[in-house]
Amino acid sequence: MSRATKNTPHNVGTGIKRYVMASLAGNALEWYDFFLYATAAAVVFGKLFFPAGTDPLVGTLAAFAGFAVGFAARPLGGIIFGHMGDRIGRKPALVLTISIMGVATFLMGVLPTYAQVGILAPVLLIVLRILQGVAAGGEWSGGVLLISENSSDKRRGFFSAFSQGGINLGFVLASGAFFLVQGLPHDQFLAWGWRLPFLFSFVLFGVGIYVRFRLPETNEFEEVKDDDARPRVPVLAALRSHPKEILVTMGLRVAENAGSYLIASFSLVYGAHIGIDTGLLLLGVAASQLFEFGTMLFFGHLSDRIGRRKVYTLGAAALAVMAFPFFALLDTHTPGLIILAYFIGNGICHGAMIGVQPSFFHELFTPEIRYSGMSVGHELAAVFAGGLAPLIATALLITYNSSVPISVYMLILAAITLTALAFSTKVGRRVPASGVVEQTEVSI
Repeated sequence: MSRATKNTPHNVGTGIKRYVMASLAGNALEWYDFFLYATAAAVVFGKLFFPAGTDPLVGTLAAFAGFAVGFAARPLGGIIFGHMGDRIGRKPALVLTISIMGVATFLMGVLPTYAQVGILAPVLLIVLRILQGVAAGGEWSGGVLLISENSSDKRRGFFSAFSQGGINLGFVLASGAFFLVQGLPHDQFLAWGWRLPFLFSFVLFGVGIYVRFRLPETNEFEEVKDDDARPRVPVLAALRSHPKEILVTMGLRVAENAGSYLIASFSLVYGAHIGIDTGLLLLGVAASQLFEFGTMLFFGHLSDRIGRRKVYTLGAAALAVMAFPFFALLDTHTPGLIILAYFIGNGICHGAMIGVQPSFFHELFTPEIRYSGMSVGHELAAVFAGGLAPLIATALLITYNSSVPISVYMLILAAITLTALAFSTKVGRRVPASGVVEQTEVSI
């Protein structure tokens, strides 16, 4: 791939702070909605929507199957909104994604339970989860491009990492919301308390819509939108012209995405299984996500200095190293060591990968097909990585009643991403005196 992209001095960094804040706020609100299901699946959905005998792990397994369905819908969202983002604009696509997500999440909060309407309850929940998945499938790439297509090449890693910070804040908000409502008496929590975080999402939805409607289009899309040579079906053009880049994108996602859900979602199930207070686990997740917000920015900045691949490799290798110690620290039942496990798992292992990912992926694709190319690779991997990880881990726990197979699974995930990194080369860019940024050949 060889492409020259205009990025002249007058538009580099123009209004970057505005885009950073808008992307951060919009992503936080949208991912708050998406992660509510992940937290509820671990804490309450198994009991209320998927009762199955007397073993609570079996109900949780069914709830995580619904979690996986949402991920299966994400590639569809990536295709739909990738097409809209590349043909019409990043802004309209992002307004629509947050609208679908907000409505679906609010409706989850008013659903009847299995005890009230039987099998219709999990069916309706899964339909709404599919809508969440479609919206999430179009959200990530658009949120990233708001920043990466408006930042200078020399600081793209740092500024783009803020878009991932929105995902962190969304997870913190979701975990924090459930942490607060779990303070209610248990019968009240099961009767109505769990609904409050979902109903509150409608307020956040209004804020998100307001923020995104006021945002201008990105600089790089403005430069190519009137080009008659733009492909009419961007996703097909991306598959045809960037197949290797899409495959590498998928491989890079495996350890990051699956590892994240093992650490932040499945660990709640594992902790409850071995008798750790759920409130302590939620506190560990939320605190480590806030810590990771800072480490992501650091790793994004570091990638601007030493390269994307080196920092990403650090994160994947760290996940492999922590595969067994993470669960061993939980097994101690010691609050300080449990918090430490989350800080290392989220802040270092995951933070080094997710902080670099936006700029790394941006530089693999050209502007006219970038939204589609990033979305397809990112979301296809999400189905097999994050979508299946809690399901597989819960099944392993049921079968072996041990964390050892889950640690081995984590090692396999890290190995896949390290292999993808081995098949990629650093994306190089140089800025000549003219101010026009030229992207060098990317061989994979």
